[in-house]
Parts: sequence; C-alpha cells; structure tokens
Amino acid sequence: MTTTLTNMIDEVAVNLAGYTFQQDRATYLTTAVTTTTSSSASPLILSLGSTDNVGKGVIEIDEELMWVDSYDRVANTAVIAPYGRGYLGTTAATHSADTRVAISPTFPRFNVKRAINDTIRALGSSIFAVKSTTFTFNAAVSTYAFADLNIKNILTVTWQSIGPSKEWIPLRKWDFDSIANAAAFGYTTEQVQTITLGEAPISGRTVKITYATDPVAFTTNAQDYVTQTGLPESTRDVVILGAAYRLLSFLDPARATQVSPQADETDSKRSYGASQTATKQLYALYSQRLAEETKSQQQNYPPKVHYSRR
Repeated sequence: MTTTLTNMIDEVAVNLAGYTFQQDRATYLTTAVTTTTSSSASPLILSLGSTDNVGKGVIEIDEELMWVDSYDRVANTAVIAPYGRGYLGTTAATHSADTRVAISPTFPRFNVKRAINDTIRALGSSIFAVKSTTFTFNAAVSTYAFADLNIKNILTVTWQSIGPSKEWIPLRKWDFDSIANAAAFGYTTEQVQTITLGEAPISGRTVKITYATDPVAFTTNAQDYVTQTGLPESTRDVVILGAAYRLLSFLDPARATQVSPQADETDSKRSYGASQTATKQLYALYSQRLAEETKSQQQNYPPKVHYSRR
C-alpha cells in the first residue's frame, strides 16, 4: 500500500487526538471558494453548513488557515478579514463545496505537514536514504562526475558482467571526491562529486553506484513516502512519532495565558504540564524506534572494504 503525505498527516492527527481527548469543531462549505483574496472593498463571504460554533478567529479549510472577522447566524455566512487569507504563513487557495471547515483547529494540517518534514530532515543525522545511479564505463575514462546527487557515502560499486549470468561484480578499488571541481567536468552547478575507478570493468558495461544520502522531505501531498524520502517503509512510524512529539510539546505554552475563570475550569480536567508527560512518552518511543531502525540499517549495509590511492 502506498503511503502518501496526506496519509501521514491524517495518522498524526488521529494519534494526537488520542492524547488531547478533544475533537475540533467543524462544519462544511456549501459554496465553493473560487478566489484567493479578501479585500476590504470586496471581502470573501463563506457560505457554511452551520455557524453554530463559528466565532471571530481562525478556521481551517484544506490546509489554508483563515481569520473570520464577522459571521451571520441566520444566513450561515462568515466574512474573512482583509488579512485573513493564507493566515499565519499558509497558502491561499481555492476550495470546493462540501469541504470540511475546522474551527480553531488544535493542530492545523499545515503545521502537521511541517512537523513531518522537519522530522524527515532530522533523521538524516541517524538514518541515511539509500539511492543508486549508473553510468556506462569507457576504457579511456577513469573518473566520472555526478551533479546534485548529495552523496554522503558510497556503499557499493558494481558492474554488470557479460553473458547470461546477469551477475553484478563488485569493484574494490575506487576513490570518491565529495567536493570536485565543477568546471573541470563541464558543470555550472555548485555540487559536483566524482568517483575514480582503480580497476577497470569491460568497456561499455554498466557500472552501478549505490550510495547514502540525506532523506528528502515531501514537496506535494500525493508523493509516496518511500519513493520521495528514500527511506524504507519501516521508518514511517518513526516519522509519525517524531512529528507527534514535536506538535504536542506546544500545547502547554498555548494554554499558559488562559487566566479567566472559565479557562481555569476547563483546565482543571487536565492540569497544566500534562502534555509534557505525553510528550516525554512519545519522545521515548521515537528514540527507541529510531535506535532500532539505525541498528537495522547498519546490519543491512555493513561497511565494505575498498582500496584507494589516498
């Protein structure tokens, strides 16, 4: 089953709802939003299924946050402030009818997505993504350049033998240059890396480089987790746990200014600091799973001996 960014956002939201014991109030659009602006001269007026829970403040439609300036309980409409589109750094977009409208969301989807991507980038210090590239060997050339692959370490170098065996024969003599001179190889890009082969396969055969690199964060919601990040599917829950503890740690600071009697009564059911206990639990699970995945990767990709001229 393909795991997309949308799937992971939903899973993080479900997990966090289990810790917060609350559900965001929500309604839906009865008319599509076809513009991305809301000027004072022509404000955006949302037509909603219900305004029973709507008030002045933040709402979420898809992944866009908006600020409601006023509302009409009779007409079931809400007026968006001139500064209210793409609120708090989100992206203003169009939205279709029947789309869910979350009222004062505890964990906006935009923030969940950012926490997921932050976790993926942070994994690079413990777990590497495994990718590969190929080139055709030329007997007259010993050094081959790669642009913008961000190779951290070469795991294996093999070449495809001739004949029906389909064997990939390992090469054990090679040098890797992580900061090669781009101009010398005809590149204008900043990052050029090279490998110099110390032993020659048969000319015209394909050489395969398997290398370690940093995991790549999502850029669209439909991207597949394994394909986009380069990480194994088994690490998906590590990212889920990492994103959850990052988000949960901000619940208590958000409630620190709640000083009204009504707020104190609400908070009495869950004492201040309770989210920190849950955060520590999640972080412990995250650390445990990260250590397990790190050990698994070390077993799958043990150090390979190779010879260089250095």
